[in-house]
Amino acid sequence: MNAQNAGGSGDVYTHGHHESVLRSHASRTAANSAAYLIPHLTHGLRVLDVGSGPGTITADFALLVAPGEVLGLDRSPEVVAAATALAAERRLANLTFDTGDVYSLDFPDDTFDVVHAHQVLQHLTDPVEALREMRRVAKPGGIVAVRDADFHGMSWYPQLPELDEWMDVYQRVARHNNAEPDAGRRLVHWARAAGLADIAPSSANWLYATDDQRAWLSGVWADRVEKSAFADQAFAYGMADAAGLAQLAAGWRRWGAAPDGWFLMPNGEIIARA
Repeated sequence: MNAQNAGGSGDVYTHGHHESVLRSHASRTAANSAAYLIPHLTHGLRVLDVGSGPGTITADFALLVAPGEVLGLDRSPEVVAAATALAAERRLANLTFDTGDVYSLDFPDDTFDVVHAHQVLQHLTDPVEALREMRRVAKPGGIVAVRDADFHGMSWYPQLPELDEWMDVYQRVARHNNAEPDAGRRLVHWARAAGLADIAPSSANWLYATDDQRAWLSGVWADRVEKSAFADQAFAYGMADAAGLAQLAAGWRRWGAAPDGWFLMPNGEIIARA
């Protein structure tokens, strides 16, 4: 997913589709977010990207497998429209986007060579069922590829109390939504439960430690803390008030201004065979 949840209507997407969220997701490419999958992508393959968001990773897939067909699915019509515009802008004739539900993919069995999801499972109430459905539409011997962050595995410096509080509030909001923010460490477990075989696990980090990286990440999260669906949910669930969210946002900005600031985001990855 460029983290846009393609889950069913019963799932609550913790991040939502605020501009700050889409700004973050649009920075993702196959190189920085799906490097583990790139060696498996060859010309002519048919690829499904579940939870494709603004489509930046999906567009890279289309280049890698051309003339093979690539389809990106997202549950938000507005996000699908933006991704479709990206495909047109890049003149990718083999790339299309549509709305869809990861629990009920509208394709026959054994349709795709590769079924991919980026930062999707962490937002779902039933990630095992989602993987079963992804497996169903993958061809025999085809690939199901998944990558998800592990929030409790994140680390940062300086050790600011506002970021400790941000992590606590984020965990509580996500779990109130019956989601699993520490999804990365559970991918092998979920894949086995879904009946996937020949599971190859790996991990990769996003690191933010340069001036430009800190400015970007702190700006994104300061806005998300106060303006995104996460903020609305934290308030609605009684987990934070406006003053508390403003304090968390200020903490993110303080971290971003630290010349020695460091933020590490670990991601679990799996390549499994259908």
